[in-house]
Amino acid sequence: MERDPIFTMICFLIVVFSHLELSEEVDVLGVEGSISDGETLVSSLETFQLGFFSPGKSRNRYLGIWFKTCPGTVVWVANRNNPIADGQGVLTVSDSGNLVLLNQTKSVVWSSNMSGTAQNPVAQLLDTGNLVLKDNKSTAGSYLWQSFDYPSDTLLPGMKVGWNLKTGEERYLTSWKSADDPSPGNFTFRLDKNGLPQLVIDTESMKTYRTGPWNGFGFEAIPAYLNFLFKHNVVSNENEIFFSYEVANKEITTRLLLNHTGYLQRLIFTHDSKNWEFLYSAPFDKCGIYGFCGANSMCSSRRADACKCLKGFISKLQESKNCVRESSLDCQKGDGFTKLVGVKVPDLLKFQLNESLNLKQCEAECLKNCSCTAYVNMNVSEGRTSCVMWFGDLFDISEVSDMYRNEVVFIRLSASGLGMHHLYCSSFFTFF
Repeated sequence: MERDPIFTMICFLIVVFSHLELSEEVDVLGVEGSISDGETLVSSLETFQLGFFSPGKSRNRYLGIWFKTCPGTVVWVANRNNPIADGQGVLTVSDSGNLVLLNQTKSVVWSSNMSGTAQNPVAQLLDTGNLVLKDNKSTAGSYLWQSFDYPSDTLLPGMKVGWNLKTGEERYLTSWKSADDPSPGNFTFRLDKNGLPQLVIDTESMKTYRTGPWNGFGFEAIPAYLNFLFKHNVVSNENEIFFSYEVANKEITTRLLLNHTGYLQRLIFTHDSKNWEFLYSAPFDKCGIYGFCGANSMCSSRRADACKCLKGFISKLQESKNCVRESSLDCQKGDGFTKLVGVKVPDLLKFQLNESLNLKQCEAECLKNCSCTAYVNMNVSEGRTSCVMWFGDLFDISEVSDMYRNEVVFIRLSASGLGMHHLYCSSFFTFF
């Protein structure tokens, strides 16, 4: 029997719109829904996927988010400290609006722990990789909770590393304990807001690597050419201070990973080969290791013996990397300065920051204080410079190439020390 063409069209439209409705809901989890082990939540453009996984050789089950095109690349883990020993985990949205992860005995192993309640709570996995809780009737972009506020070991575009100055809360990356264990490991990657902001890797409150200060355009130890691929941002206001990055081309798939051995790795996904390629890793070499050459010395990866005392300084002991002055400073006899060109500036340990002084004024101010050992007039934002003065020993100076944003540092010497030639540290290129 021949079908009525109008009836056929109506049936077709019903099927089409029913599929559209399903596709719109594939990234959303409501109060009446749940995700069991083996099921997933997929972001609307199928960029990210949320579900249960077992890392490496482990049989433990964790709730995580990964790239859908690369399931082995997990970017966030919920129950890092509380694995599920079997495949009976269930994720739900409670009546109060919290995300709740239950094990086989219905015990809570992880929760979003949001205070307050929502009238119509839903969870949604966004195409940024952010898992958010929101009131379904609230304004778009208004979240009750979001996974981006609780990073694991990976920084994605749009995520922040830094401080909420109102609450004192800090966002930072924490490495996995091992490739088989996503529980918090020994290393953290965070924004040091002491003076001029810089990014650091540390372990047990001891720095292992630092980028050098933000100079308004970039960080000293992050290659400047990366600005063609990424836009690095440091935002500082009365509410917060943070670092984030964006990709220059939306076709670029990238991540910043703090791996379990303490290295920060920038990776880019090549869609042709379906592999992650390393763009750089930090520390890049031994000179990137924090304090590798001790006090008042400079590290250069060009030399077999990487460490050398600054001009006007000598080794304190044969077996020590620390250097001391050949002759003491004496304000009454006319101290002066030698300059280092193309270096990562000393760490901001004992220092003073003055945003109103130019280069000449900065030099004069340093000479007034017999304890001032070095100064630099550094860019701190576009069109704005700042006078930074150091007091005491100078620590973690390294020679960097033209591909980095380096500074000119003026080192204070006694009158007798100024009889030596000024040290000019020429820039050079390294490839990694």
